[in-house]
Amino acid sequence: MINISVRVDVKRIERSLSNLAYQQMPFATAKALTALAKIVQKGEQVAMGSVFDRPTPFTVNAVGVRAARKDNLEALVFVKDIAAAYLEPYEFGGSNKLNSRALLKPVGAPLNQYGNLAKTKLSQLKAKGNTFVGKVKGKGGQQINGVWQRIPAGKGKPASMKLLIRFGDAHKATQHLDYRKRAELLVRTHFNRELGIALARAIATAR
Repeated sequence: MINISVRVDVKRIERSLSNLAYQQMPFATAKALTALAKIVQKGEQVAMGSVFDRPTPFTVNAVGVRAARKDNLEALVFVKDIAAAYLEPYEFGGSNKLNSRALLKPVGAPLNQYGNLAKTKLSQLKAKGNTFVGKVKGKGGQQINGVWQRIPAGKGKPASMKLLIRFGDAHKATQHLDYRKRAELLVRTHFNRELGIALARAIATAR
């Protein structure tokens, strides 16, 4: 899971408030922190579209929010574990993850609108009796890992192997999400406004 944590100083603001405003401060702070978390969530989701080529809804929607409460003044913006596993190299550096579907390189297979292999295509291919997953030595002598189809001999042609899907090799992640920097900037930019809105509403509705 990728998390962000941004600390803000509300004690300084509390010292300048009236008694009524002071009483409403925990509730207002919780509302403001939750609103800020949702702003960060939206900002991170939009940024994914500029960092990656057609990110899937699964990747974009993996950015989640846990709301703050007046008895727990912490709002959390996070990336769910499955997506975080393959997104971490684009935030912290390193090689991309080989278990990512994005590293499958179809050879002559149709792709969906996100440029990926259709969800059920790999399972369908693996279920066929004439296909297998493994490494085969290519013409240049290199080992090619992927899904292969056995082509039987016929009409003077020897039996052969046809590469259907190639599994990509790990490589250094070159794109950068800048997830944490973006979150900190969004919080600094919008904190005063969101706290002001939340405090005004809390005072107006106080009983």
